[in-house]
Amino acid sequence: MNREQGLQLIEQTRIIAIVRGVGEQHIEGVAHALLEGGVRVMEITLNTDGAPAMIASLQQKLGDQMYIGAGTVLDVEDAKIALEAGASYIVTPNMDEDVIRYAVEQGVPIYPGAMTPTEIVKAWKAGATAVKIFPGASLGLGFIKELQGPLSHIPMVAVGGVKEDNIAQFLQAGCCAVGIGGSLVNLAEIAAGNYDWVRDKAQRLIANVNK
Repeated sequence: MNREQGLQLIEQTRIIAIVRGVGEQHIEGVAHALLEGGVRVMEITLNTDGAPAMIASLQQKLGDQMYIGAGTVLDVEDAKIALEAGASYIVTPNMDEDVIRYAVEQGVPIYPGAMTPTEIVKAWKAGATAVKIFPGASLGLGFIKELQGPLSHIPMVAVGGVKEDNIAQFLQAGCCAVGIGGSLVNLAEIAAGNYDWVRDKAQRLIANVNK
């Protein structure tokens, strides 16, 4: 899936599934469950064992149907590892201008994490595709709403604490998309092989977005 198609998927579904701590034996089942549930954008965090191999494998098998990126990219070396594995985009938990510039040089979308207005503006000026507001729930919906006053020109993705019962509120507050981890990619259910749980949760999240 090329850059433009992937960005369109994010605009359409407005959900990025954050896959952290999932074993290699489960990754394909999780990906298919997300796909069947309507969530076609996923990031595999680099602090997951075997993440580069999983990214490479999924790109080969599902890259034409899903937009697959790498998360928890902490520095330029991590970014290089992610891109060598075939990641279509990069997500960071922090605001590192070197990583942003590297991604821009490589022509790869990047969603850097930021918390303060200063970090958000710096990330945007450095070339961020959109800025990840992290930790979203800890900062609160009020904070995100207030950011829209002076910074509404910067697309924002809320990550942290986004769930089925509040996803609509984050989008209504002005976020262009959200990243969802444990409340969608439930490790206990996945370890038990219950991929249908992930599929059903994805369907409900998509339904709430569409409302």
